[in-house]
Amino acid sequence: MGNIAYDFTGRTVLVTGAARGIGFEVAAFFRKANADVILVDFDGPEVMEAAAKIGGIGVQADVSKTDDVERSVALAVEKTGRLDVVVNNAGILRDKVVWKLTDEDWDAVLAVHAGGTFRYTRAAVPHFRAQNYGRIINVTSYTGLRGNTGQSNYSMAKAGIIGFTKTTAKELARFGVTVNAISPNAETRMVASIPPEKLAELAAGVPMGRFAHPSEMAAAIAFLASEEAGYITGVVVPVDGGMSM
Repeated sequence: MGNIAYDFTGRTVLVTGAARGIGFEVAAFFRKANADVILVDFDGPEVMEAAAKIGGIGVQADVSKTDDVERSVALAVEKTGRLDVVVNNAGILRDKVVWKLTDEDWDAVLAVHAGGTFRYTRAAVPHFRAQNYGRIINVTSYTGLRGNTGQSNYSMAKAGIIGFTKTTAKELARFGVTVNAISPNAETRMVASIPPEKLAELAAGVPMGRFAHPSEMAAAIAFLASEEAGYITGVVVPVDGGMSM
């Protein structure tokens, strides 16, 4: 990674799903840019290890549970004195064609993706309003716009996040808060579950011919989180090698 162009000294950034993949790379990027970083993940030991690796603060929390969400936001403020940026990245998959999906498969995916994004936004807003400043960056997906066989639950959640991003951007603009999203296309544990031949076919359909490394998502998120991006709100930035063209 080259020189960090951003300086988040004095800012507190909370990243969900931060034990690995995109979430970890985003947390590491912000830490290198001098932010105080709170890494949140369902996997307690792994998130503590990830936090220790970059000098952040690890918190075990289930993003689908309001008590866990509010506890982790309170901890961020207690440890650092503030909260400035929330990156809603946590996600799970329960892939099946629609006629094989159980209620549990459906509810679990919606609760983590859509529910987690809602709960962290709601918990952060009082702090953002008090300081008249805040940045929320949500992670959505191309699948939310185009669909993907076996992912009706995931597609519903990711499409919902787009609508949620635009609505909360309108609601929070007057408080100095921006809400944006990225639509990534990166090599993650979720992508790793795709059979190799299918993965090669998908990569061939990307104009740049490959999936991104998770770290390539971090710069786009940092830009949207920066003070310089204060006039950008309610947008979904495709960071996908041209796949959505």
